Amino acid sequence: MPELPEVETTCCGIEPHIKGQQIQKLVIRNPNLRWPVPDFLADTIEGKVVENISRRGKYILLQIASGSVMIHLGMSGSIRIVKPDQPVEKHDHLDFCFSDGAVMRFTDPRRFGSILWQPQGEIHELLHKLGPEPLSDEFDVDYLKQRCEGRKTAIKQLIMDSHVVVGVGNIYATEALFLCGIDPRRAAGNISKPRLAELVVQIKQVLAAAIEQGGTTLKDFVGGDGKPGYFKQKLNVYGRKGEPCVKCMAPLSEVRLGQRSTVFCKHCQR
Repeated sequence: MPELPEVETTCCGIEPHIKGQQIQKLVIRNPNLRWPVPDFLADTIEGKVVENISRRGKYILLQIASGSVMIHLGMSGSIRIVKPDQPVEKHDHLDFCFSDGAVMRFTDPRRFGSILWQPQGEIHELLHKLGPEPLSDEFDVDYLKQRCEGRKTAIKQLIMDSHVVVGVGNIYATEALFLCGIDPRRAAGNISKPRLAELVVQIKQVLAAAIEQGGTTLKDFVGGDGKPGYFKQKLNVYGRKGEPCVKCMAPLSEVRLGQRSTVFCKHCQR
């Protein structure tokens, strides 16, 4: 499932091709995504210019004068820039056709993604209760300590809660907790402020490094598969169950937390 760095990389990949361009036509082949594509969307955005591309959590926002198109990639979605004559395949559900001839194509085999609309001056209900961005100044140790107070929830589950902080998915939560030596099962309310301060630092550093890595591994956004590279080269624990810990060489353990596999080192994380 695309996580925040992959969504950020996608934004960076499409921006040079669509910012400042007029949406000439919206082609909807299958409106039945996680939520139905609004039936008014084509009439709302056709003829309008994309003024900006941004990200909120895992949502990509294409801003026009009257609002924003909200794109979520779901579990298997991707967007890429293709030529107008690019053959359409089974899971190519929408095309945003621009006046310069470029086409931004939304593909989603499992149809867990979404294309929604947020009017100008309003905050969509799906964005309204989201926590702060992890790379923002708002996400600091004082904020995290306040959200952890009295909580028995495992710290990994808490930092993956989008109401607490957005975009810290399974991969990067696992990596950040390893780097600061915190057991992912530990109750959030039982972690000291200095250790939470280190966790904030590691979350920011891991995500920033992953965004940079994703940008360098995304070889060809135009005509490619539209899928940015994951932070695979530098994963210390994620997906490495039973392999030696990079710090102490003991075999890495795996547990289930919130229906997610969680790999960690019993010796280095406490």
